[in-house]
Amino acid sequence: MIHIKTPHEIKIMEKAGKIMGETMEILLSAIKPGISELEIDALAEKTIREKGGEPGFKKVEGYHHTICVSTNDVSVHGVPSDYKFQANDIVGIDCGVFLDGFHTDMAETVRVKSEKLKMKNDEIDNFLEIGKEALEAGIAQVKAGNRVGHISRAIQQIVEIKGGYSIVRSLVGHGVGKDLHEEPEVPGYLFGSIEKTPLLKPGMTIAVEVIYNMGGSEVIHAGNGDNWTIKTADGSLAGLFERTVLVTENGHEIITPLNRLTFRI
Repeated sequence: MIHIKTPHEIKIMEKAGKIMGETMEILLSAIKPGISELEIDALAEKTIREKGGEPGFKKVEGYHHTICVSTNDVSVHGVPSDYKFQANDIVGIDCGVFLDGFHTDMAETVRVKSEKLKMKNDEIDNFLEIGKEALEAGIAQVKAGNRVGHISRAIQQIVEIKGGYSIVRSLVGHGVGKDLHEEPEVPGYLFGSIEKTPLLKPGMTIAVEVIYNMGGSEVIHAGNGDNWTIKTADGSLAGLFERTVLVTENGHEIITPLNRLTFRI
């Protein structure tokens, strides 16, 4: 069942989303060579709690961290470790804020830069730019009267047709609200007819996600014993971009904005 949020519930999610966006900006700024995944996780929890929220991912049964971190070939659900970032790594941070009974969800992927190592624009930068562009294209389709399939098609066209990369088929976006994962599913690829996908209505809140790989679309569990981490099957780089988005009467509102000029969305 798809839950349509009331104006009061939307205000709560907007407040939670503001906390999430501000926290993400801090986390991305902190990612530098020599900083560990666990240090970013600790910073995330500290920041969220100081701003009045709770770490949403800690409410997922069996998960004990504030963020999921996707470094290099990790697609999603990476458990933070003592691994220290190195220049040229690509790092995806997936995080959620829980406030007054409601969740928000957000992810961004960046390249670890170093002042000592000047990197020119290359395939890695292009890969990340395609992910950002696909997220923008998907969000642009969030409007009352459209369907989930319009979002899926827009994302797939940018990632696979324009970029030549692969959307992960087994991992999808989703509704978000009282539960971290609600109906409807929001795939990053279109299968079947758009008309058979869920209709977007005002008051719906969805997590639009671009989950994609530089190589093939297949992913596997890492097999490192944590039962969470999912990696690319072929060892290629992976990217993840996500925003919580509200369907409005006249279009959409990004509930989890990223305001810094260095990040386009």
